[in-house]
Amino acid sequence: MSAPLVVSIPHRLGREEAARRLKAGLGRAAASIPVMQVEEERWEGDRMNFRIRALGQIATGNVDVAEDHVRVEVVLPWLLQRFAEMAQATIRKRGQLLLTKGDGK
Repeated sequence: MSAPLVVSIPHRLGREEAARRLKAGLGRAAASIPVMQVEEERWEGDRMNFRIRALGQIATGNVDVAEDHVRVEVVLPWLLQRFAEMAQATIRKRGQLLLTKGDGK
């Protein structure tokens, strides 16, 4: 198993507002990436566990919402490892959009 891909996204919203924005906009943000499909999204308090399918492969991970940052951890299967750098940049960009504009666009 490969090491997880970790992205930390700073914010100044507080835990509650950051979680609200992520819950409201995450589905729309993911839908805008044509090669990816969210198969599971389950919130437990300030943590979301998820499973996504991309290019026929399954990736799992979680999102932890803290007072001043959001930490995203994704375990990519071997075949998706070559896209890790691109995935990291995309996660960071989409996350920052959700946490600054709140609408995921």
